[in-house]
Amino acid sequence: MRLTKVIVTGALIAFTGSGCSYFFYPRADDYAQQAKGASHVDTMLNLISMMEASAIKAKGGKGKDQALDDYHNQLHALLDTIDAAVADQIKPPTANLLVTYKKTLRLLFHRLWALKDQQLQRDQHLDRCMAELKNLREVLQALKG
Repeated sequence: MRLTKVIVTGALIAFTGSGCSYFFYPRADDYAQQAKGASHVDTMLNLISMMEASAIKAKGGKGKDQALDDYHNQLHALLDTIDAAVADQIKPPTANLLVTYKKTLRLLFHRLWALKDQQLQRDQHLDRCMAELKNLREVLQALKG
C-alpha cells in the first residue's frame, strides 16, 4: 500500500510539475515530421510557416479551438527542433539567440493560453507571437545563408 502511494505521488509530481506534457500536445511529433527539412534550420522554417498559418486561423476564435491546438502542437515541435539544432549544428552566439526566442515564444504562448477566452487579448497575443516568429524566420534565413 505504501509503495502504491509513493508511485502514484511520484507520477503526479512528474505529470503536473513538467508544465505541458505530451498528453497535451501529442501531435507535435507529427508536425515535426511534416515539416522535416534537409537540416534543422529548414525544419524550423517550415514549422514557422505552419505556425503562422495556424495563428491566422486562430484569430477570432475562442477557447481551445482546433487552430489554437494546432498552434500549440506546432510550437512544441519548434521548441524541440530548436533544442536539437542547438545540440547538433548551431553554435554560440546564434545558439544563445535561438534559446532566447524559445523562451520568449514559450512565455507568449503561456500568456495567450491564459487569455484564450478573451477575444481582444487573444488576438493581440497571436499578433505578438507572429511578430516573434517573423523575427525568428529572419535569423534563420540569415543563418541559412
